[in-house]
Amino acid sequence: MHRHEGPPLRKFVTVAAVAVLMGTAAAGVLIGRYHERPPWGTDIAYEGGYVQASRIRGYDTDGSRTRSLLAGECALMERQGMGGDRAVHDPAAWVEGCLDGAAGRPSRNQGIVR
Repeated sequence: MHRHEGPPLRKFVTVAAVAVLMGTAAAGVLIGRYHERPPWGTDIAYEGGYVQASRIRGYDTDGSRTRSLLAGECALMERQGMGGDRAVHDPAAWVEGCLDGAAGRPSRNQGIVR
């Protein structure tokens, strides 16, 4: 008596091939939709601006730099490319994060439930 555990080889190979094809198709759809931008790019851009402005605010001893950030320097920094790779994902979200960080507001991404 011969005991064989598991699916037949032909069935296993067929299921594995279908799984690979479906995974490749799903990856193709995601790449086609987002190109170089990850699906969570807006959150990345916002946090990039928030962190940069928070750091500037933390080192600003007389408050002049914080006031200039709030008066339009955040948008100027983004236009000049100072936001880096994170700002490229969503420039408006980067500026919004920068303004929130400069104003000392909590990040919109804090907390368990958003």
